Amino acid sequence: MAQNAHPSRRESLIQVKASFLKSSSRVEECPPPTRAEFAFIGRSNVGKSSLINKLVGVKDLAKTSQRPGKTQLINHFTMDDGAWYLVDLPGYGYAKVSKTLREEFSKMISFYLRNRENLLSVFVLVDARHDPQAIDMAFMAKLAEWQIPFALLFTKSDKLTRAAQAKVVENYTRKMLESWEEMPPHYVTSAETGKGREEVLLYIQSLIPLFVSPQNSVRNP
Repeated sequence: MAQNAHPSRRESLIQVKASFLKSSSRVEECPPPTRAEFAFIGRSNVGKSSLINKLVGVKDLAKTSQRPGKTQLINHFTMDDGAWYLVDLPGYGYAKVSKTLREEFSKMISFYLRNRENLLSVFVLVDARHDPQAIDMAFMAKLAEWQIPFALLFTKSDKLTRAAQAKVVENYTRKMLESWEEMPPHYVTSAETGKGREEVLLYIQSLIPLFVSPQNSVRNP
């Protein structure tokens, strides 16, 4: 109980510096791959931008909108004076855009994920209020097929009781273990209360030392 009594106090334990770097429509336009990179992605109404803003402690760093599908480019943010990159990717699934544009997003995201050689991990965001969704499971299966490390973030946990949060994680674990050997790293988060913020940032910090400047510019297909 004490851990959640003062969420702002927990947030203050880890401070990060963040600033917008650039938006790109193609991988070739992205910043040079000289820093460890972590990408955030999920269905287009999962609360991705709000969670990113909470993680970095800057209210309007990633642009939020009441209209799903707001993010349409590969958005790079430089973190801790260039120590690492945070990337806000377009959402997948539902968005009020044309089929052609959705297909373009899909190709752009796929190419980025498979060819961004400094990408250490992808954070896949899922709404904690819902049972495992086929579209999320299929996306994670693709990441596994491409051998891209990822972690699972349950968003909007403030809408649920602790018991309900635990049940969601249990349901996802049961579903994923039907075809996976083990669960990926996973964290219950909230853009409202800051729940999970410290754990996610600590996880990122633990991976940064693993980064080695890439020698090749394209992953094997």
